Amino acid sequence: MAKRKRIWNQGKYESHIKSGRGLGEGQSYVPWITVQDFSSKGISSRVFSYKTNRVHHFLSRNELSFFYLLEWSDNVLDIREQFPLLDMELAVALAKDAEIRYPRDSISGFPYILTCDFMITTKRGSRARTIKSVSELNKKRTLEKLEIERRYWEYLGIDWRIVTEHEIDFRKSKNIEWFYTAAILPDHLSDWRYREAVLERIRTMSIHQVSKWFDECYGFPEGSGLRLIKHLMWHKAIACEMIKGNEYSQAVSFTYDLGK
Repeated sequence: MAKRKRIWNQGKYESHIKSGRGLGEGQSYVPWITVQDFSSKGISSRVFSYKTNRVHHFLSRNELSFFYLLEWSDNVLDIREQFPLLDMELAVALAKDAEIRYPRDSISGFPYILTCDFMITTKRGSRARTIKSVSELNKKRTLEKLEIERRYWEYLGIDWRIVTEHEIDFRKSKNIEWFYTAAILPDHLSDWRYREAVLERIRTMSIHQVSKWFDECYGFPEGSGLRLIKHLMWHKAIACEMIKGNEYSQAVSFTYDLGK
């Protein structure tokens, strides 16, 4: 399906505000940009978050990978993606002070609302993070927009950083995504006795061995035991380093350093 043509003017801005975009917290938050609005570089995706209990919109694989690291972290309380620099007058004034041309629609001349890829609420306060590939940081116009954003968050007293592919551990993110697929169990696997049986054996047996044993012992379809193991890993009932021959050991202990 083709993406909608991006149009920006006073009417579009008022429509966004009226529909609550960029407002709210947790489950009630509505991102300023959604994957339906316009095409992106890379892979766009919509993913449900068990932390916020809503669907998130990501415009690149790097954003998605970073999201899984945040979703896993116990230090992160809320994740708001495509977060707007909603005080347009402030943003325009800061750009003027820096002698930077503020981005406007080429037809209507109306100022765009800049967005930050992630506004993260942590136990230590708010953190703003913008995801950029290293190659993008060689472009003058990109750097100018980032400077506007830097000044905006500095003015509001919010910690802001750029995160590139060099700061995202994709292996850990992929491991976390693997656990994530089993966050919810079907009813037939939810018996507490199955959980205890797996926890009893996982210290001395590999994932493959426990999964195979579980399926054969209880007569479940192949893969049922693996799903239960992944579920317990997602909910941190199993620490990965407990598992014999486990390749996911680093993922469980990993927490993205939001001070960086």
